[in-house]
Amino acid sequence: MKVTEHIDKAKDTLISFEILPPLKGKTIQTLFNHLDPLMEFKPSWINVTYHRSESAFKKKIDGTFEKVEVRKRPGTVGICAAIMNYYKIDTIPHFICGGFNKRESEDALIDLNFLGINNVLVLRGDAEKNEANFIPEPDGHAHAIELQKQVVNLNHGIYLDEDIRDGGKTNFCIGTAGYPEKHFEAPNLEIDLRRLKDKVDAGADYIMTQMFFDNEKYFSYVKSCRDMGITVPIIPGLKPITSKKQLSVLPRIFHVDIPTELSTEIMKCKTDEDVEMVGTKWLINQSKELKKFGAPVLHFYTLGKSKVVENVVRELV
Repeated sequence: MKVTEHIDKAKDTLISFEILPPLKGKTIQTLFNHLDPLMEFKPSWINVTYHRSESAFKKKIDGTFEKVEVRKRPGTVGICAAIMNYYKIDTIPHFICGGFNKRESEDALIDLNFLGINNVLVLRGDAEKNEANFIPEPDGHAHAIELQKQVVNLNHGIYLDEDIRDGGKTNFCIGTAGYPEKHFEAPNLEIDLRRLKDKVDAGADYIMTQMFFDNEKYFSYVKSCRDMGITVPIIPGLKPITSKKQLSVLPRIFHVDIPTELSTEIMKCKTDEDVEMVGTKWLINQSKELKKFGAPVLHFYTLGKSKVVENVVRELV
């Protein structure tokens, strides 16, 4: 079922979760152990992130170095299929520009379609760790909207190979990313919202937001989107804070603010266990307020912290 169909049929705010693929060397059971405690809450779908290869230099016997590509978390498509088969639940793979050319993107979409996966979250993806800016693959997409248009084309049966006539049409529901505190590369929120409007006009069916810890920023973002004529569902992304280290890590990596009230309480904590209690309470209150506001879905970034998310969601149902 498509994300939009889940939302249209819902009588209350839905729940969904996002997971990381296991590190290479781990088994699928690692993932099932992570998800099992969360399945009692009947999530509407599970998002699975995609992690592109990283360049590394391996020393050779003769003392020189060889550049190799390493993927630490492979298997997004296979994981989506495994979760669908095991739990009988919809999955949403993250579908990114980084690491793919256009033909590889088309082949990946065909594989997803054959597997019966009809939701994708289309993202540009991050730059490689050794690159200051995002650099697309040769004959790849530089921006998420370009990749999104390729998905839309395939939904209309338009393939890269012009010799294909009356090609089979896919049926993907397309999600796009939104940033209540603006994308860090955008010069201001106004321009960021215009770019978001362009993606919605080009066929995005819903918006999944970056994590945030101040609900007022989400409320303001939704209003700004609506004022601009963006009418698709806007799903808030939520994450628990579980360590003091995250006070500096999260703003640096995800370009989000930590509210003063929350950071003050965390700084008082003596252990990460204490931080986890503060973060859990904050996320419970945040979730209840969003539910009261009428958010269509509460989407939790579990990121290895399924127990904390389990404790939060238990307070909501």
